[in-house]
Amino acid sequence: MAIDFDDAEDAMDAEVAPSMNTTPLIDVLLVLLVMLIITIPIQLHSVRMDLPAGLPPADAPVPVVVKLEVAVDSMITWNGEAVADQADLQARLQAAAQQPEQPEFHVHANAKTPYDTVAAVLTAAQKHGLMKIGVVGLDEYATPVSAVSTNTP
Repeated sequence: MAIDFDDAEDAMDAEVAPSMNTTPLIDVLLVLLVMLIITIPIQLHSVRMDLPAGLPPADAPVPVVVKLEVAVDSMITWNGEAVADQADLQARLQAAAQQPEQPEFHVHANAKTPYDTVAAVLTAAQKHGLMKIGVVGLDEYATPVSAVSTNTP
């Protein structure tokens, strides 16, 4: 069954679908949204916290630094003073461990120093309970990024 239009004017009216203009509706919704945002309290979920009001703490005292150098011939120096033997090193480490504020130990080792000598110094310090130990100067032995080969088999 086909629709039979009597004239062309009825055919034009049938093709035009009625539509609603939604622009005023969107305008009203936006106004309502803005009013809702304005009326909501800003600090809805605030937490009351009492913060300390005072002077900042004084700077921490500068720690004592002990510079341990291990030479190529396994000679150990303590702040530039030669350590006679392992017993002397142990005595110095024991005295440092008994101080109320432990000193920082900066271990400097030459690239050609035997590993067991450096490991013995670090182990001795650890056995005495010294915790502030660092190996300094490793960056001078690092391989530059430009020298690293990316073509590895």
